[in-house]
Amino acid sequence: MATKVTVRGNLDQALRKFKQKVARDGVPSEWKKREAYDKPGVRRRAAKKEGIKNSQKRNRANNRDY
Repeated sequence: MATKVTVRGNLDQALRKFKQKVARDGVPSEWKKREAYDKPGVRRRAAKKEGIKNSQKRNRANNRDY
């Protein structure tokens, strides 16, 4: 999983491109997720809560009157 960015003159621009590629690959979120151990029950509760939140968001979007 090597990410390469070539530097052609502007180091700041190359660093920005590198950060974008890493973020697109999902490395920061994966790192944050693995930073501490979550019990399986805690993980299930968080997933259920996230699903409820997404469901409510979809319902709000579908029930708008234009």
